[in-house]
Amino acid sequence: MRALTKTTLAETAVEAIRSEIVAQRWGVGEKLPNEASLSAMLSVSRGTIREAVRVLASQGYLETRQGSGTYVRSTTDFGRPLDMARRAGLRDQFEARLALEVEAARLTALRHTPEVISQLRALLAARGNYAGSDKLGFIERDLAFHKAVVAASRNLAMVELYDFFSMSIAQTIEATLDAEIPEPDMQAHIEVVDAIEAGDPEAADAAVRRFMAPVIATLDRLLLS
Repeated sequence: MRALTKTTLAETAVEAIRSEIVAQRWGVGEKLPNEASLSAMLSVSRGTIREAVRVLASQGYLETRQGSGTYVRSTTDFGRPLDMARRAGLRDQFEARLALEVEAARLTALRHTPEVISQLRALLAARGNYAGSDKLGFIERDLAFHKAVVAASRNLAMVELYDFFSMSIAQTIEATLDAEIPEPDMQAHIEVVDAIEAGDPEAADAAVRRFMAPVIATLDRLLLS
């Protein structure tokens, strides 16, 4: 087992130990090394190891026996099916979001006013770039921008649909704040507004598709891995 070379949270230790269990370094019923040994192997504190063992026991991988030690209960990878289901669900959500936002951007390119463009650029400035903190605030600011694009389409049915799916859309935004899935950067957002301001529905369509393409491609890759 390789040592962890940087400061980690207990969940990183969880993943390291789980990987060894799934790889059957220790068989079902076999006793794990003690806390001190695992701590030395991973170069983390014994408290971190304790927390990792607690999590893995709750997930069904380990069993702790009072006064005896910790034993492998299962080597089945429970996490992978859950991750795959989550990623498949996210891909469907992004695909639905793409369909709505492409048509909204096309209509807004045809129907926008100078006031709409000013509002969109102000919302983008307020959104800023995600700095790794205030996740909920960032999600709200990003969602406000996308809702404004849809509202400017002046298609009431589309606005109502987008509002109905707003919780799902917020989940897609949150997913891109994870290192696993790329977050569309500020430039990608600006290009959507630029295309709308130019009054070019085809350019607006293409800008939204470019915006979403890296996210959907990443999810496709993860689903195949």
